[in-house]
Amino acid sequence: MTDNRWGAYAFIVGLVLAVVLGFGLTSYQKELTWVLFLVGVVVGLFNVTSHETQSFLTAGTILALLAFLGLNVGVFSNVELLANILKGILTLFIPATIVVALKAVYELAHE
Repeated sequence: MTDNRWGAYAFIVGLVLAVVLGFGLTSYQKELTWVLFLVGVVVGLFNVTSHETQSFLTAGTILALLAFLGLNVGVFSNVELLANILKGILTLFIPATIVVALKAVYELAHE
């Protein structure tokens, strides 16, 4: 299996885990949050090619900022399900975006 496939599967698993955490149907919330974080790292490492770096960083940053603002401004405070799903998406995208940004900086420094 190629690296890109691992990253694609990790991304899908991460989104499913974010929704599962949003519903709060499991007693393993802390463990699943750590798994979601690690899946985000895998997505950042294997799913984004150097050609896609700029687009991913732009989209990932915007998604993370909007989710963060939506949670903190109180837009989703009345709907706990949506707030929890957004927290899960943040847990997935923040490490992925950090990893991709670090890879981009390394590539720039390496040139």
